[in-house]
Amino acid sequence: MQWMDRALIVSPIYYGLCLDEKDFKKTLKQLKVEEHVEFLLNDKANATVHFFTKDKDTAAVVCLGDTKGQSLEQIYSILVHEAIHIWQTIKEDMNEDSPSKELEAYSIQRIVLNLFISYKDQKKKKK
Repeated sequence: MQWMDRALIVSPIYYGLCLDEKDFKKTLKQLKVEEHVEFLLNDKANATVHFFTKDKDTAAVVCLGDTKGQSLEQIYSILVHEAIHIWQTIKEDMNEDSPSKELEAYSIQRIVLNLFISYKDQKKKKK
């Protein structure tokens, strides 16, 4: 027997996390983004989520700035903030004006979990 993935809804947009400008530039190249895009929106931003749409596909790229001196809890709170922006765009993409509270909570929980796992995995690889 093989257990199945229990996800009921697949995100209509792709999303990922970049921890540095080098990875961001590679991602832009992969997405075939030709215009210049700053890693962070401004020098005061801790993180930025960029949205790119080509044909009918949308990708959200979360860029996390320098986290030196920040606790893991502070970093995670920044990722939660960016996850909310991703969820807001997913709702728009699905033409969903008022999802149930449970759908919204589970969706945000899943996006946040994916960002947390990506952050931890990427940090391990860079050590």
